[in-house]
Amino acid sequence: MKTGRRTAAVAALVGALGLSTLNASTAHAADTGITVSDIVINKGKPILVGTTKVVEPPLSFRITLPRGYSTANPFSYGGEPFLYRGSITRATDTGDNYIGPGSYICYEVDSRRARCEGHLYINPEPSQEHVDSNSDATSWKVGVALQLWKPSGGFLTGELETRSLTVPLRRVSKTTVDASPEPVTRGRTVTVTGKLTRANWSTKRYDGYGDRTASLQFRAKGTDAFTTVKKATTSRTGALRTTVTASVDGYYRWVYQGDSATGPATSTADFVDVR
Repeated sequence: MKTGRRTAAVAALVGALGLSTLNASTAHAADTGITVSDIVINKGKPILVGTTKVVEPPLSFRITLPRGYSTANPFSYGGEPFLYRGSITRATDTGDNYIGPGSYICYEVDSRRARCEGHLYINPEPSQEHVDSNSDATSWKVGVALQLWKPSGGFLTGELETRSLTVPLRRVSKTTVDASPEPVTRGRTVTVTGKLTRANWSTKRYDGYGDRTASLQFRAKGTDAFTTVKKATTSRTGALRTTVTASVDGYYRWVYQGDSATGPATSTADFVDVR
């Protein structure tokens, strides 16, 4: 069960990755008349989560309030962004469908428009259980709780939700590299090994990631760019191994491009002196 549910009675607005204008459908309440636009989550990239480090992806959006509401009152807006699956109501009642909350603040553009920015909050620690199953590496909706006070009195209430608009949550991957022998005679073979692992959210460890294709890249000493020289497939335990012919001094590294549930990984570079 995920922790940290919303506790205040608030009106909920929701956005999604890459959406320029949000026209959300009403859920369990009348349309509030609020519009949300220019939503950007994590700079347009998937959210990558490991096993221990708190992740706080940046979030920004704009809101336009309905007539009768004003951004002039500093208590009129502000709230908590969060991730959810299903409907907002079910997400706030069922922890497995909810991650968060984060925080944000809004700045007045004019009497009815505001620019908002803040961050989501994802804690993979076992005590938080924000991601406690590898099945959590999927698409999530992004909710934004917003509290509005009408100048004439009373709160604007209601819950709006997206339908198929989502942001991907992915498991962090890592890879290592070791090139030998060092130094090596020109024309001889260099063996390059390594290992690809990825976060296991159930055990809070990094496990070997098997049957994945990784690229061996090389950068000659004195140059700036890496180029792919070979590809290799990881073993059942995530091990990588291949050979190349030594020609010039340079650096070797492994690169994994990632997949739908796992983020990309690039190892450090290992230098080989060719004599």
